[in-house]
Amino acid sequence: MVTSRWTAPPARTASPRRRGAVLERAILDAALEQLSTVGWNGLTMEGVAAAAQTGKAAVYRRWPSKEKLVVDALRAGLPRLEEAPDTGSVRGDLLELCFQARRAMFSRPGFALRAIIHECDLEQAERFHEVIFDGVLEPTLGLLRDVISRGIERGEVRPDAANGYVVDAIPAMMLYRSKVGGSEWIDRDLEEMIDQLMLPLLRPYDS
Repeated sequence: MVTSRWTAPPARTASPRRRGAVLERAILDAALEQLSTVGWNGLTMEGVAAAAQTGKAAVYRRWPSKEKLVVDALRAGLPRLEEAPDTGSVRGDLLELCFQARRAMFSRPGFALRAIIHECDLEQAERFHEVIFDGVLEPTLGLLRDVISRGIERGEVRPDAANGYVVDAIPAMMLYRSKVGGSEWIDRDLEEMIDQLMLPLLRPYDS
């Protein structure tokens, strides 16, 4: 006679409950992920909570609006461009800086930032002015000034080229082409922008 034995299934181990900084990091990451996939208009606090695998109340307890959540997510996630490249030539420095900017633009936080720039109206965009200017534009412009100043010291760049219009040219062009034309800025595009736009703007008059 065979006696059957019934074995109870193993009890599930409860996943550890996330708290504090760990939970906040998960929510911020989820906000960036949602922005980069569904965009600003499609972003909801409920969707962020689901993506972070937490309750909606946990999100609202920390951030009362999606604007405040997104500001903190961008501040925490945007890559930092902290040091100007030094390749030995102004062309090489500008090109390397453009490569760094492209990597930032096409990172997950970069896609999130572009969703805001592309989709927000003027009133909404004003709420993100500080994080965009202080976190992205001003650091990038500062590195461009460093590259141009170094080119002036080497004699590759004329002194009066170190002005705001010239410094603005690369960020303005990259943002414009990305927003209006959907450009992904392949290597050839960046090289042509440096060779056909920037170097003619920078080179000494007698060269």
